[in-house]
Amino acid sequence: MNILYLYHTLFYGVYSWYAYNNRSDSHKYYETLEFHTGGWWDLFGTDTNFIHWLSYPFFKIGFNYDMLMFLFAWFGYLGFVYAYLFFREKIPIKYDFHGLDLLTLILFFPNMHFWTASLGKGAPIFLGLMMFTFAIIKPKKRLIPLILGSIAIFQIRPHMFLFVAVGTVLGYLSGRQKIPFWQKALVFIAMGGAVILLQDTILGVMGLQGADNIIEEFESVSEKKAEDLSDAGSGVDMSSYPLPFKLFTFWFRPLFVDAPNILGLIVSMENLIYLILFMKIVKGDFIKFIKKSPAVVKMSFVIFFATSFAMTFVMSNLGIIMRQKSMVMYFLFFVIYYYLAQKKYDRILKMKRIREFKINKAKLADN
Repeated sequence: MNILYLYHTLFYGVYSWYAYNNRSDSHKYYETLEFHTGGWWDLFGTDTNFIHWLSYPFFKIGFNYDMLMFLFAWFGYLGFVYAYLFFREKIPIKYDFHGLDLLTLILFFPNMHFWTASLGKGAPIFLGLMMFTFAIIKPKKRLIPLILGSIAIFQIRPHMFLFVAVGTVLGYLSGRQKIPFWQKALVFIAMGGAVILLQDTILGVMGLQGADNIIEEFESVSEKKAEDLSDAGSGVDMSSYPLPFKLFTFWFRPLFVDAPNILGLIVSMENLIYLILFMKIVKGDFIKFIKKSPAVVKMSFVIFFATSFAMTFVMSNLGIIMRQKSMVMYFLFFVIYYYLAQKKYDRILKMKRIREFKINKAKLADN
């Protein structure tokens, strides 16, 4: 984790260089703080407003642009710490991927670090998601990180909170491990109640507040959003794609031939590894595995696919796709890692039983 911290700090430097040579949203966030004349709580709100609110106290005590960039890069690193704790606690078995420890490989993917090492939404939303995921394993003992993670997710990406709530409820209700009924009921009431109480804010951010037909309005808003993004450079016309191609684009593009720049080429190599990892679960026994998997695996699976499904209708720009998918890819990595570790554990258990059988057979022969 010390090496990971230095690695993530390197990406703080890379993004800072990029921001000083290109127009970056991080400058807009800082300029808003400079020109703000009201109080701290005047900035409070969802989406971009929450980043202003989160940054303002540090700005007031003297943090300049570079210091705020580093602070948010530290938030991003904490996200990787919680991701490591989550993975290692639920999957104690190590799995080698072409000679590399799979968890180490996952933690060092460069695209994940690039978008979580700067002043903006990427770092705190990633921290919130990983903090929530780590805390939901033992909600009673980890109530504070659970609450902080939930607040961060909702305030930055209200629609993401909806997917997390749905995934958590479905995971807990259908997980194979024995969970007390009161705990299932508590999760269902807490997450379901939160969605109901906050539905106006969630729909408002998605542009659906007051809609008579949410599905039709979502399709209309999605088409408009996709058109706007496709005109922003490195656009791809996904409107005519069938759903599998939309999902493939969101998960694995750019992929060399459509890389928009040098960053795109680097991301293409990373996307190729994503694709290779994804092919590990494209097997007949994976469905059986999901059905029998514990709650946290089903939760991760639902969050990943629900978010991916929604994003495919509004994402038509490869640059935006590279940034947005960094929020949810760790949920896919967890499912893949758990699946591979489970198969390895089953092989070890099978070999152990065969060895014990041979030993017992030899003892009987001697007798």
